[in-house]
Amino acid sequence: MITYYKNNNGLTQTKDREENCWINVVCPTIEETKFLLKELQIPEDFYSDIEDIDERPRIEIENDWTLIILRIPFKSSDPKLPFNTAPLGLMFKDDVFVSLCFYKTDILSDFVLYTKRKNISIENDFDLVLKLLLSSSIWFLKYLKQINQRIKLAEDNLEESIKNEELQALWQIEKCLVFFVTSLKGNDVLFRRIKNLKAHKDTYDLELLEDVEIELRQAEETSNIYSNILTGMMDAYASVISNNLNVIMKRLTSISIILMIPTLVASLYGMNVPNNFQENPFGFWIVLSISLLISVSSVFLFKKKNMF
Repeated sequence: MITYYKNNNGLTQTKDREENCWINVVCPTIEETKFLLKELQIPEDFYSDIEDIDERPRIEIENDWTLIILRIPFKSSDPKLPFNTAPLGLMFKDDVFVSLCFYKTDILSDFVLYTKRKNISIENDFDLVLKLLLSSSIWFLKYLKQINQRIKLAEDNLEESIKNEELQALWQIEKCLVFFVTSLKGNDVLFRRIKNLKAHKDTYDLELLEDVEIELRQAEETSNIYSNILTGMMDAYASVISNNLNVIMKRLTSISIILMIPTLVASLYGMNVPNNFQENPFGFWIVLSISLLISVSSVFLFKKKNMF
């Protein structure tokens, strides 16, 4: 889908392509791909790089085209990975600015509404890049809050009963945080490269640069904190599971020893050799009493040693 936006005290959608407009492309069709490659003459390497889900954030220049790839978060339809990140490609040359993403996200539409509400104007291509980088950092923080709620929910469920489902939920969240941490580190490196570009260094809005840096740092620190907390929680529950297994094995061993005592006594007196009780009419009850007495004594001894 291709959407055109014009800069007029906030981004306004237009029906057709106009001069100096922003061309936003999401999940392009075959015809839209031809439009990008043939009519706009975007380098095919740029298109292929953006299509790669694992592409890292970077800046590259080829044939006067500037490519900037940053990572943006989105809600995934995969239940095993509820949150993920995807590359957003920003390509511009002369009066053409194109954004390309192969995954549907709420970031770009929200960014457009925000510029309308705040009457934010776009000064140049790099100004739009920095504003989109700021918006992506804010969305990282939004999704991190939702991840934190999922962690608390899984923790509450684990307190009631430790099951594989709850542990798998924590493991899925941990994978999301790994993707977030990696993407934010890449965005931070990309931001520093853009910030230090000599040709554009004097044209940046210093307040915007500060906002981007603060939001990026906050998102990165928050994701690291949640990741460390989750890692510690997983280790703690793994220790709890291991300790519970040890307790169960200790109890089963104690029960096995206690049950073995009557068997041992009965085996000794049941052997086909003379003993003191073979002619005694109460021999069975005497053997049974001896077995019971030793078993009860063993129970008290094990209980005193905290074996139960």
